[in-house]
Amino acid sequence: MNASLVKDVKKTFIDKFNSQPLMVFSPGRINIIGEHTDYNDGFVFPAAVDKGIAAAIGKSDSGHCTAIALDLDSTIEFELDKLQPSKEGSWENYVFGVVAEIQNKNIIVGDFNIVFRGDIPGGAGMSSSAALENSVVFGLNELFDLGLSKHEMILISQKAEHNYVGVKCGIMDQYASMFGIENNALHLDCRTIESKPYEINFKDHQLMLINTNVKHSLSDSAYNDRRSACESISELLGVKALRDATEADLETVMGKVTPSNYQKALYVIQENERTLKAAKAIEDGNLEKLGKLIYQSHDGLSNQFKVSCEELDFLVAQARKNKHVLGARMMGGGFGGCTINLVAKSEAKAFAETASKAYKKKFDKDCSVYFVQLSDGTHLVE
Repeated sequence: MNASLVKDVKKTFIDKFNSQPLMVFSPGRINIIGEHTDYNDGFVFPAAVDKGIAAAIGKSDSGHCTAIALDLDSTIEFELDKLQPSKEGSWENYVFGVVAEIQNKNIIVGDFNIVFRGDIPGGAGMSSSAALENSVVFGLNELFDLGLSKHEMILISQKAEHNYVGVKCGIMDQYASMFGIENNALHLDCRTIESKPYEINFKDHQLMLINTNVKHSLSDSAYNDRRSACESISELLGVKALRDATEADLETVMGKVTPSNYQKALYVIQENERTLKAAKAIEDGNLEKLGKLIYQSHDGLSNQFKVSCEELDFLVAQARKNKHVLGARMMGGGFGGCTINLVAKSEAKAFAETASKAYKKKFDKDCSVYFVQLSDGTHLVE
């Protein structure tokens, strides 16, 4: 966690509202493997990271609420009984959505002020949106003593995203951000919403992110489109979700679905299997096996699920050329953002430089490299 970020947010709050706030830090997340399986009731393997959102929150006696997004230099004032989704793509929908979903549970929230800033790179696929939602719900829960459990809080965050932001996300991002454990990844069953922590110590290897610094604009609509394709095939198969289907089951409806939707469903079934195999590989300390599964995940995301892009595919191809990289894949919803790479510690810097140089030459654009620490989930900061 970035101490100067927290200090900065706190100082702004005190200067603006002349009172001492509660301070909350809510982390972003990475996901080792298990992409687009969460809304199919499947398994995922995320971890909270040391980049996230710092929020200062306090009660307001002005008769209205004020929210300040420091990164965007943007301030809004609003009244709790007049909440409506703002225009599409507005940051305030994350705040409004959380408050509205708390109110939908017949829980009374008082007027509040909030100031926040993050150090999660925008569009990196590291879930800055879930971190923001969680910081708001966690802060309000503390401030007004709402008595919400962490499980209730993440469901509020998820519903905010569905109903106010318009993205039908699964539960992984909110869960990883809220429940993260330092130095651990969480093997999460998205049906039971229960996870098993795995201590991540890759010994001579480490995880490294490379951000394409591109975000192709179709991502939200394409995401919802993928989700509805998965749901319609589940319905056709007579199962609750693709998590319950096997490849053999899928073959029985081959003639009834388009070839592209067949491949999407096949990807989800195979990715779910890979996520279970990855847990076993980590347990056994078999990093070569884990790396192969990560590469297979990317192939499926690119060729079957079709949520990759030229820039992501290029960075994964660079990784494949380097014997010190055991695995690489795109991470997150797709169409931009980061690749996650499992790379030898001694060679990470050299690989980062080579890949960055090649990327610049190919796209005339810089990529960014991040090394992250696995951290605790949403918490109060003293």
